[in-house]
Amino acid sequence: MKLLLTALKHTRKPTVYIGRRCCSSPSSSSRGLPSLQDEVIVGSSLELVQTLGSQVQVRPGFISEEEEAALLQELEPGLRKKRYEFDHWDDAIHGYRETERLRWGPVCEEILNRVRSVAFPQGGPLLGPVHVLDLDKAGYIKPHVDSVKFCGSTIAGLSLLSDSIMRLVKDDAPNEWLDLLLTRRSLYILRDQARYNFSHEILKDEESVFNGHRVPRQRRISVICRNLPG
Repeated sequence: MKLLLTALKHTRKPTVYIGRRCCSSPSSSSRGLPSLQDEVIVGSSLELVQTLGSQVQVRPGFISEEEEAALLQELEPGLRKKRYEFDHWDDAIHGYRETERLRWGPVCEEILNRVRSVAFPQGGPLLGPVHVLDLDKAGYIKPHVDSVKFCGSTIAGLSLLSDSIMRLVKDDAPNEWLDLLLTRRSLYILRDQARYNFSHEILKDEESVFNGHRVPRQRRISVICRNLPG
């Protein structure tokens, strides 16, 4: 996939875009964001972008509308039985409900196998249950670093129902950051340093801006695969 790097000014500090040309159909793009279709990551410096280039990936249009509908058809009945919670055991998530799913129908299993094939080494040990996180429109994920006790070096997530912005900030240098434009039906992958040395968060709807472009946040479901700790 061809990378397009463009250096710009972003308010008072320089930024760098990594643009990935979307190889899916035009229907996968988000309305109101035509100029952002190929520009999915913005960072605080070119050096940071180059350092994390192989460890942060966004693939717009990874699944089709029909595949999204198939996932929702399996997930919605169980999610509807749960209430949105506004407290989390480690105070990382606000306005959410979640579940884990081990068994899927054939269509959804094929989708998840495709995620695993692009995100994880072949034959590597994977965490069995798939984590499903449902964020209310008013919900958000606070900056946090996932515990190494619960998952390994790689996390891969499908974004359903809504566009959103994921922000990564270096633990010991808060002026070093990346913003990821996670369009509806995209896949994101975080590996190694991006997992352990950077916090990540999903911005609130009122803060959801990508390089000056407003990105409205609706209810968002993420379907997340992880590998086992090494």
